[in-house]
Amino acid sequence: MPPADPDESSGIHCRLDELLAERDMTLTHLSELVGVTVVNLSVLKNDRARAIRFSTLQAICRALDCTPGDLLVMAD
Repeated sequence: MPPADPDESSGIHCRLDELLAERDMTLTHLSELVGVTVVNLSVLKNDRARAIRFSTLQAICRALDCTPGDLLVMAD
C-alpha cells in the first residue's frame, strides 16, 4: 500500500474543539492533563494530524470523559 498523499484529506474529523467547548476547558489545560504539547493537540484539533498514538487517544478520552468515537468522526 503506498503512503498517503500529504495533501489528501483523511476523511476523519477531530471534534476536539467542540468537546473542549462543551467542558469549558482550554487546549492548554488539556495539554497539562494528558502530557501532550499544545502544538501537537492543535495539529489534532485542526484536522492536520496524520496519526495518533493509542496512548494519546486514551489519555485525551480520559481527560474529556469521552470515547474515541466521540472525538473522531467521519468527515462530511
